[in-house]
Amino acid sequence: MFSPHVTITIAPMARKISRREFVGAAVAGAAIAAAPKLSRAQTRRPNMLFILADDLGYGDLSCYGRPDYQTSNLDRLSREGVRFLNAYSASPVCTPTRCAFITGRYPARTRVGLEEPLHEKSLLGDKVETLGLPPEYPTVASLLKANGYETALIGKWHLGYLPKFGPVQSGFEEFFGIMSGAVDFFTHKDMVGEGDLYEGKVPVERIGYLTNMLTTRAVDYISRRAQRDKSESRRRPFYLSLHYTAPHWPWEGPTDIAVSRALGRGYNGFTAGGSLKTYAAMMKSLDDGIGKVLAALTKANLDRDTLLIFTSDNGGERFSYNWPFRGQKFSLYEGGIKVPAIVRWPGVVPPGRVTEQTSITMDWTATILAAGQAKPDPGFPLDGDDLLPVIGGSRVSRASYDRTLFWRNSNQDAVRRGRWKYLKDGRQEYLFDLSIDEREQADFREQNPVMFNQLRNEFQKWQLQVLPRPPARPTRLP
Repeated sequence: MFSPHVTITIAPMARKISRREFVGAAVAGAAIAAAPKLSRAQTRRPNMLFILADDLGYGDLSCYGRPDYQTSNLDRLSREGVRFLNAYSASPVCTPTRCAFITGRYPARTRVGLEEPLHEKSLLGDKVETLGLPPEYPTVASLLKANGYETALIGKWHLGYLPKFGPVQSGFEEFFGIMSGAVDFFTHKDMVGEGDLYEGKVPVERIGYLTNMLTTRAVDYISRRAQRDKSESRRRPFYLSLHYTAPHWPWEGPTDIAVSRALGRGYNGFTAGGSLKTYAAMMKSLDDGIGKVLAALTKANLDRDTLLIFTSDNGGERFSYNWPFRGQKFSLYEGGIKVPAIVRWPGVVPPGRVTEQTSITMDWTATILAAGQAKPDPGFPLDGDDLLPVIGGSRVSRASYDRTLFWRNSNQDAVRRGRWKYLKDGRQEYLFDLSIDEREQADFREQNPVMFNQLRNEFQKWQLQVLPRPPARPTRLP
């Protein structure tokens, strides 16, 4: 149903580029002007902090309903900003979603975005030389960098391997993290037993639990930036992507070094085991780490000058709290693509708001670029909407609320428009009314054939605009 909490205006997708050109400096300024008594820092382009969790399910934060542990820092972040009830990932698995965020476009527009997910480099063979995000492709980092931002990625990349592909080649001036899809939290080795921790383009060895290490590096980055601002007359804002690997498998909490040793190497070792207790410990480490990052922003006096976005790359796995949704990671049912999303920008984003506005991964790209007054490359138009009006509390049109979104994986298709969702699962096709059936059990195909055919036809038109679906692989690694 239409939410009274959502009072926004978003331009239709066909007007994206011209709208962004219009926005320029006025976007952030208009939002700021609407908020009284803002600091002088908020009249400038904000810093940007994008925090991405890995395999975090929709209900895995206590502010989204998790019953067996508390995420106090993320709950506080929600109270200080706006919480989205209908946020979606661009894919039910990590590589396509990360591709969608980095490029601001549907993952099916790029070759690497078709991977579900990208295999480890030792399993790719010759494909490792050609499969990745091309360095010449414009990214959120390269566009912000060209507009005067310092850029850094701390955490997981998973969009291609060195020497041809990597964060540094795609606009990030600094990188500390992993290139592959998952590593042991203590040894930092990937599933085939190779070390996968990098500083820039250089492999490094460090001792520590990975979640804590990423937190420490992010805190250090913020502190260094604050010190630099004090010593330089001309401030250069920063864009930091903090891509945690938690709570992705292997399921190891901060004290589980013995579990790490017992798991050994290999696919079965990485995905075996785990428990609700271990998952809670991983989530506590993640939440504590985000609390330290928030504290670093406050200590550096940067919190009111920073747009912060938190979300997940896809739905949760075996230990996630997905009720009432059907499905999980890998699936285009709601449990595989519906994710938590929280945005905070003190003085610009009214605190304590909840919105039912539908959003998708590429929207965060468009929002970050708009806030940073960076124009997208006209040769690579964005597929997302700028959500600055949403988070700022403006009025929404029905057309914006009922926007049409598309998904595709190896054996499923999906479209959402407003309350309606079309889903093709293998040879079966369904029409769900999400306003009354979030669990996707009641098929409305016969009761509403007009909407069913509209959404199915819309999907076919969209599919002609993206790359063909590749053949299904016999084996897929989560």
